[in-house]
Amino acid sequence: MYSGLLLVLLPLALGYCIPCHARPILRLLDLAVARMVYLILFLMGISLAFVDNLSQHLGTIFSVSLVLVACISLANMSALWWLDSRRQRLATQAGQPLLSKWRLLLDSVWLCSVILAGVLLGQWLDKDTFAVDTFSEAALILLLLLIGIQLRNSGLTLRQILLNPWGLKIAGLVLVSSWLGGLAGAWLLNMPLAHGLALASGYGWYSLSGILISDQLGPVLGSAAFINDLLRELLAIMLIPTLMRRFPCTAIGYGAATALDFTLPVLQRSGGVAVVPVAIVSGFILSLAAPLFMLGFLTFA
Repeated sequence: MYSGLLLVLLPLALGYCIPCHARPILRLLDLAVARMVYLILFLMGISLAFVDNLSQHLGTIFSVSLVLVACISLANMSALWWLDSRRQRLATQAGQPLLSKWRLLLDSVWLCSVILAGVLLGQWLDKDTFAVDTFSEAALILLLLLIGIQLRNSGLTLRQILLNPWGLKIAGLVLVSSWLGGLAGAWLLNMPLAHGLALASGYGWYSLSGILISDQLGPVLGSAAFINDLLRELLAIMLIPTLMRRFPCTAIGYGAATALDFTLPVLQRSGGVAVVPVAIVSGFILSLAAPLFMLGFLTFA
């Protein structure tokens, strides 16, 4: 367990120590991270194919993911709605035309198709000779190194983060309410509470949660973690335009870690530039917290 925690922290910390200000390199970095996500999901599909009697585990995968997403969503929405009811007005303005929801949905279908392709290829591979776990760990280390560089060069200083009260409040509420939802889901599913807390700590980062949970708890729960966080991102995309005008904290917070990247354009188009700094701070904090708490809960289980 401790080696798994080091596996996450070391490349992330090393990447965060690397400054980079050249825009062409940063664009290349963004492209590399996007491609690494596909590779990791493909390897996760192969790992899933190596599970004995896979068809018997499909019910477990979907039941765990659906119960968790329901419990976590209810807890997040309740906490963030409370924050919206107490906030000073967080200014929003009309943004650009929204991205096509069908295009975003197609992107998510494509991600699931990558996993399915891995499952299909895995049927033809020999699990005794194909070291999928080794390949997955190497891909994860590289991904975390690149993400560390991205976080360092996101343009946010520690001062900016600490002086953005709404971003801090949103991130803190998402952290705590997700854990409450994870505990409720674990109780309903009759699983160890620490496992529920770990599964709830992905905060929408489906590629990371899928591979980390797979490494520690096996590909069945890893797949459930992936689906849970992917559904969270899909729901955020659908709900942000509706929530933004009256409930901006809820719109920003429900996207969790994805507010730093994938759902940020949707937030900007729905709420204007005023919500961008808050979303980036909240997403930045949750992106840093996700790997720490996921493996932390498993380490001390």
